Amino acid sequence: MHTKRIASGYGKEKKWITTPNPGPHPRDQSIPLLTVVRDVLGYADTSREAKRIIHNGLILVDKRVRKDPRFGVGLMDIVELPRLKKYFRIMPSKKGPILKEIDQKESKIKLCKIINKNIIKKGITQLILHDGGSILSEKGDYKTNDVLVLELPNRKINDTIRFEKGNTALVVRGRHSGEIGKIKEISEGSATRKSITTLEDLQTLTEYLFVIGREKPLIQT
Repeated sequence: MHTKRIASGYGKEKKWITTPNPGPHPRDQSIPLLTVVRDVLGYADTSREAKRIIHNGLILVDKRVRKDPRFGVGLMDIVELPRLKKYFRIMPSKKGPILKEIDQKESKIKLCKIINKNIIKKGITQLILHDGGSILSEKGDYKTNDVLVLELPNRKINDTIRFEKGNTALVVRGRHSGEIGKIKEISEGSATRKSITTLEDLQTLTEYLFVIGREKPLIQT
């Protein structure tokens, strides 16, 4: 299955690129590894070369080897090329997901937004995360839209960034995608109206925001 480049933000000519397999991120918000290696980073000239690099286990996502060329990487995923000592975080932009180069130290942490939570047996809380993963916790004070700072590759919780006024947030969807600012006001939603958050001098849907720090971002932006 393929997607036209014009539909994916890769120029205006109608060329064909790989479509990511169904995975943890929505297709329209992810990039297949083959495209990352060949078209974005330019480490291969052809699909065959890119597939060889991936099949040989030279690409890590969140510190784990991924050998599927159509595996889709998305928001906040860490893409690593250990032989080249290159590290990238998937970040949002007005043109879609992009790769932001980071240092080795930052490649060891990943921010994950809590999109839902469930209380299971014996008071254990299951936190459902934006990247398709989940974490069990004995603490019950986590809220939807809070962000966990995870240590890779074991995904241990190192910190929590609350979704609250004064903290720094990143717009990850919509026409303001990629913009960063302090949360000034949060308007609760209702059955007929979605929650709106004021970020500096703009307003956007609360679901479009991702907190990335308190006084300043914890990650390179």
